[in-house]
Amino acid sequence: MRLVTLITFLIFNFSFVSAQSDSIIFKKINWTKRRLAPGVVLKQAWFKEKNLFGSSQFISIIEVKQRKRNRFSLAYELQQKKTTSEFATEKHAVAAINGTFFDVKNGGSVDFIKSEGKIINENRLLAGASRARHQQAALVIKNGRMRIEKWDGSADWEKQLDGEEVMLTGPLLVQQSREVSLDTAGFNVLRHPRSAIGLKKDNRILLITIDGRNQNSAGMSLFELRKILPWLECKDGINLDGGGSTTLWEHRDGVVNHPSDGGKWSNENQRKVANVILLNR
Repeated sequence: MRLVTLITFLIFNFSFVSAQSDSIIFKKINWTKRRLAPGVVLKQAWFKEKNLFGSSQFISIIEVKQRKRNRFSLAYELQQKKTTSEFATEKHAVAAINGTFFDVKNGGSVDFIKSEGKIINENRLLAGASRARHQQAALVIKNGRMRIEKWDGSADWEKQLDGEEVMLTGPLLVQQSREVSLDTAGFNVLRHPRSAIGLKKDNRILLITIDGRNQNSAGMSLFELRKILPWLECKDGINLDGGGSTTLWEHRDGVVNHPSDGGKWSNENQRKVANVILLNR
């Protein structure tokens, strides 16, 4: 019994010290920064030495001051798929990130989307199943400003949300500066490229990508992604579709992360997706 207690104590303390070390490394990294437009900044950091969560990580963030001229919106296709850059250039966007989960074979979102007040997609549920975890939280856009909401348990919750644009996605990772619980399904535990939205305490929005499936960047588990959101001063944070879909685009240089499709460390391997989140001016 004493041995078990000692082992548990050592594991807890090792995890605590490791988390502290990761936090210090994260906060001390030298982020490259570039202004894309008034109130819009691209930040990137490369943890090359396998020193964040014991791995190499390449993180790209577009930080947006929410004000009158910086306006978020959604773009989508019902069947046809397009790259994030195609969606963005067609809408003359300043920046864009891939959106929520979609039907890879037939196109269209598998999660509820409302755009300009019109319902575009309903949630697709498996027979006899309740909502998926990525149908239990939402990005809501009202008058161009974005917020994050959590499912209240009601059947028509998403239809009552106050906003012209609504996209269900998830899982929710951080709410009101507190970590949201995650289960131990493989999707959460394994490292993949990730896309996410963070809302800072000053209401700035972060469009976040973490590259993965490459020796230059391992990708993160959702537990690791959940951990870095408070380090980025986010009070709320939500996961988007990731994997090969993970793409961050800006209007000057195009794709700024390294999408994983194709297996090469390149900005050119975009996957076609069914929906994106846009920033316009």
